[in-house]
Amino acid sequence: MRYWDAMKPRIIIGSLVLLGLGFFVGRQSVLPSQLVSGVYNTENASTTENVDFQPFWDAWNTINERYEGTDPVDAQTKVWGAIQGLADSLGDPYTVFLPPEDNEAFGELIGGSFGGVGMEIGKEDDVLVVMAPLKGTPAERAGVRAGDMIIEIGTTTTNGLSVDEAVDLIRGEPGTSVDITFLREGETEPRELTIVREKIIVPTLDTELRADGIFVISLYNFDAHATADFRKAIKEFSATKSDKLIIDVRGNPGGYLDAAVSIASYFLPEGEVIVRESVDGTEETVYRSKGYARTTKPLKMVVLVDGGSASASEILAGALQENKIAKLVGSQTFGKGSVQELIPITGETSLKLTIAQWLTPGGTSISKEGLTPDIVVERTTEDFEADKDPQLDAAVADILAR
Repeated sequence: MRYWDAMKPRIIIGSLVLLGLGFFVGRQSVLPSQLVSGVYNTENASTTENVDFQPFWDAWNTINERYEGTDPVDAQTKVWGAIQGLADSLGDPYTVFLPPEDNEAFGELIGGSFGGVGMEIGKEDDVLVVMAPLKGTPAERAGVRAGDMIIEIGTTTTNGLSVDEAVDLIRGEPGTSVDITFLREGETEPRELTIVREKIIVPTLDTELRADGIFVISLYNFDAHATADFRKAIKEFSATKSDKLIIDVRGNPGGYLDAAVSIASYFLPEGEVIVRESVDGTEETVYRSKGYARTTKPLKMVVLVDGGSASASEILAGALQENKIAKLVGSQTFGKGSVQELIPITGETSLKLTIAQWLTPGGTSISKEGLTPDIVVERTTEDFEADKDPQLDAAVADILAR
């Protein structure tokens, strides 16, 4: 699979928090000898500037000599904090240093189950927002919706809180509860919900053959199982002899690049562009369709999207839309098109670093624009509460009218 790239997984998850995907290997880090003098000469790096580390060492020594806090902090913990500060200085909410405890928790999520409330969160304009509640989880049952802003977690305000700090407060042992205060767009009063944590088992997809002959694949994430599960779903669809297909990626926060490329390859001829990876706006890597077997006749196809459709979902939806394979129906997507690579720093720590941006086949930045549906239909709070789905209704109407 593509994510085994020089033992560094390429992850394009939407929020990186409650549905973590990654891999880390042990490696010892060493402090460059140049730092001993206080000045690190980066001549052998990709820049010619000299970096003055003396202020760092002055601060380090001052803290060691004069700090008298109530809780002593060991030297290694201070090193982890310094690296986190370096990552924070980039101003990128998706670049995060994972010290040992966080790195271990991140690794545990690979198995697809964890203790929490079951929602993906990210940042929009420095505000913590829900990208999507996972299907069948406490968050979904409590009425949490994509786009809800997170104002407080317990007694902690989220102003200035990083995504990972918020996750630390939300995650916990199954059976315990957490109070979260949300503010929904269009509403003036916040909602405080007490949500009981559960062991969250992340689903991949569901299928349904409707009475009107439309086959629906609800794809919840692009995890390590998505490619195999989607292959089974496509076989099930082919067996129905239907030419009507809806792929529902609403609330799907993303996952592995390989899964998005493989799934798109069931609908695009071999060699067609699925997504472009851009570095500094100059270097570009193009990912193309593998041309997997598909039905011989044209499909009447719709991809359902909303504000919780992010990253890998946007790659799939954008590829099918721009290649005129499917119409997009729903609301504007999240707009998360950055690439993170999980890089081991030591045997117990990792750096999740943004290294590139995703562009649609036509060159549109997913991060800057998101995707605009061909048929824009909003689903309101009232629709959710009344169990109405005007987006699905519009998708069905469009397919049946073709």
